[in-house]
Amino acid sequence: MDELVGRLASKVGIDRAVAEKTIGIVLGFLRTEGPSDKVQALIDQIPGAEAAIAASSSNSGFARLMGGGLMAVGTRLMALGLGMSEIQSVARELFRFGRDKIGADQMGEIISGTPGLSQFA
Repeated sequence: MDELVGRLASKVGIDRAVAEKTIGIVLGFLRTEGPSDKVQALIDQIPGAEAAIAASSSNSGFARLMGGGLMAVGTRLMALGLGMSEIQSVARELFRFGRDKIGADQMGEIISGTPGLSQFA
């Protein structure tokens, strides 16, 4: 997790705490919306990912009002202070990291198997 947090902080230029929250939000989204076996393989390659997902999951009324899907993820990331270009950069870095960890084919299956994600690939 430290490797990925550091990568996002340096390449995207965001605070380490924001990077960690962002990772939890995005991985939680992938777990819910993506191909579960492939996403779990990615999560298993990131020590601390489960804790980040748990910390980012929110059962607040605001989170329920936003609904689910990619739009809700975008709204949550913007609430952390990320702009659209930063969100796109985060997505690209996460995909690169995923390719390094589980291979391009499996990461490609996650991207193609998750609604709306291919626009960020």
